[in-house]
Amino acid sequence: MTTPTSPQWPVPQRTTNKVLLACWLAILAEGYDVGVLGAVLPALAEHREWSLTPLQLGGLGAYALVGMLIGAMTIGTLSDRLGRKKMLLASMFLFTTTQLGAALAPTPEVFGLFRLLGGLGMGGIIPVAAALTIEYSAPRRRSFNYGLMFSAYSLGILVAAVVAIALLPTLGWRWVVGVGCLPVVLIPLLAVMVPESLEFLMGKGRREEAARLAAKLRIAPFVEGDWTPAPAAGTDRAVGWKDALAVMFTRGFLRPTVFFWVSLFCGMVLVYGLNTWLPSIMKKAGYDLGSSLTFLVVFSLASAIGGILLGRAADARGRKPVLVLFYLLGGVGILLLMFPNHLVVNYVFVALAGIGSISTSLVLTAWVADYYPSYARGTATGWALSFARIGAISGPLIGGWIGSMQLPFQWNFIVFAAVAVAAATAVALIPRVPPSQRAATAGHDEHAVSAAGAR
Repeated sequence: MTTPTSPQWPVPQRTTNKVLLACWLAILAEGYDVGVLGAVLPALAEHREWSLTPLQLGGLGAYALVGMLIGAMTIGTLSDRLGRKKMLLASMFLFTTTQLGAALAPTPEVFGLFRLLGGLGMGGIIPVAAALTIEYSAPRRRSFNYGLMFSAYSLGILVAAVVAIALLPTLGWRWVVGVGCLPVVLIPLLAVMVPESLEFLMGKGRREEAARLAAKLRIAPFVEGDWTPAPAAGTDRAVGWKDALAVMFTRGFLRPTVFFWVSLFCGMVLVYGLNTWLPSIMKKAGYDLGSSLTFLVVFSLASAIGGILLGRAADARGRKPVLVLFYLLGGVGILLLMFPNHLVVNYVFVALAGIGSISTSLVLTAWVADYYPSYARGTATGWALSFARIGAISGPLIGGWIGSMQLPFQWNFIVFAAVAVAAATAVALIPRVPPSQRAATAGHDEHAVSAAGAR
């Protein structure tokens, strides 16, 4: 890719905007399907036909996350082998169509099965959208563009909460879940908007096809060095999936890989634990259902805005200090929710929790996608998110376990605040500058190395 010292980024802004919009729409649809369970969980808890315990409710939240674990790993890897555009469209088709099956499910087991299948697609969307967004964004705007694109995730959760507020009292939870299948009609539009990855084509040795696509996108000049994966530069060898997988565990990348995985694990515990249980926890704290869902609205809206602002701050100040600070602030916000504060004060703390969980995790994911060599973007991001999905599965189960043990609701906030501190600690241990960039900048002045690492 173009180095930080390149005078001009060759991708036209129109192309970047189309990629951002297409990925934004896909992530918006996913955000709805992720957020819908938390929105309908209080209604499912009162659904007499199923009579679910708190632990079973937490299990329902985990079904989709198991699918997302598998999907992030397999589809992220396949995107570097079969093409990022194909995997983006296939993932979206899978998770949208299965929502109709979940809405019509006669038993909780069938509901969980459709959520599991949909999770395969939901897990695949993020690493592919991350790789495409990073690839087509100028280095100085990558965190901001990623935050802008991924703000749709939080907005999707927000839409799920608003739809639940509107439809739950009259039509019930099945209609709220069923709305998640509507974005399937966007797939033909996305097929037109999304270009294939030039990095993917060059990594596969399909140089003529990459040159034609670059000409169509008016990427001029098309400099091979900008798009050729590092190991393949100057050779005729195509980069395979084993190369992409192996680089994460080489000596230079092993430490970053470990701490990226740990920090993303903790981040996903926060995102999915709070997203699934926040309305129910606040209802136990004495708020009615409408007010409890409003907390989810504030949580998601704050994280959407926070993702954009944190992305800009990360581009300007460096990702590492921004992430450490806001994971800690998120932990403080989560912990302070355990006290009987004024409603407006609790909204502020919930907003901090949203920024310190979803917003931070999306900036962290952008860092993963930008940290590894270009030929391994999808694979590295997918595998990191797959490990993180274990944390995502744990989040709903932690809330269910606390409920089944009949512990005071305050224990939810204590546990999740501790997880936020663990995330901040892991981020602090990630080297700012990737090994490949250290090698590339050897011999340059210290300022250049520092500036490259901040990005």
